[in-house]
Amino acid sequence: MNELVRKQLAIDFCCKEEDVDDNLNHFTEHTFLAGRRRFKEKEEVFLKVAVVNGKVLFSGKPEILSWCKNEYEKKTGEWFFEAKNMRKLNDKLHEYGYQIAMAHPFFISEKASEVDTKDFEIKYYRGKEIEQFRGDDRYDEAYSFCEEAPDVIGVSAIKDGKILGMAGASADSDMLWQIGINVDPSAGHAGIGKMLVALLKNEILKEGRLPYYGTGFSHLASQRVALSSGFVPTWVELVTERINTGE
Repeated sequence: MNELVRKQLAIDFCCKEEDVDDNLNHFTEHTFLAGRRRFKEKEEVFLKVAVVNGKVLFSGKPEILSWCKNEYEKKTGEWFFEAKNMRKLNDKLHEYGYQIAMAHPFFISEKASEVDTKDFEIKYYRGKEIEQFRGDDRYDEAYSFCEEAPDVIGVSAIKDGKILGMAGASADSDMLWQIGINVDPSAGHAGIGKMLVALLKNEILKEGRLPYYGTGFSHLASQRVALSSGFVPTWVELVTERINTGE
C-alpha cells in the first residue's frame, strides 16, 4: 500500500499505521489529530468509516462505536456499502440524531503521465492567481475556497480565447492534495477532463505530495476521468452529519 495513504488514513481514523494494513476491522474513538485532512472539516465527528484493503476502519463517538463493533467486527469490507447495509446503519444513526452525509470512492496516482496538449493553450494558476475565480460557478468543482484546505494549484485548457476546462488542487493535508475538475458542456467528449487531471497530477507529484481524487459512486463519467488519468481506486469513505431539524 502507498506509504502516504497509510499514514494519512491512520491520522484521519485515529489508529495505528499497522491497523490500516492488517486484515482486521478497527474501532477507535475520534479525536482531531494534527496532520488530518481538513477539506470542509466539521466541528465534530460522530462517525466516519473507511473501507481499505478489504477491511473497515471506524472512528467516532463511543456510543456508536459500540454498536458498530457488535455489528461489524467479524464482517469484511467488500460489501459494506451495499444499500441494505447503509439503510441499517442510517437507521441506527437516526437514533442519535445523525445521518449518513456522503460516501465516496477515492483514487490515487503515484506516477506522472505523458500528456498531449497540442490542441490547447495551457495555463497554470498558483496562490493568489486563483482568487480571480472566486464565486465563478463554472469552476465550483475545481476550486472550493475552503480556508482549512486552501486551493494551491489550478490549470486550464483554453481554445480560441475560451476556457474549456479547469482543474484545481486543494491542500487537504500536508501529504495529500485533492483534485477537482470542471469541463465546459460545449467541449463535449474532447478528453479535456482527462488531460487537465493528468497535468495537475503531474504538478502535485513535483511538489512531493500525493494527488488523490474523490467522486460519487454513480458518477461514472468522473470515475472514467480518474482511471484514464492514471489513478487507481484505493479506499471508500463515509462521513456523517447531525440531522437538521429546523428548530
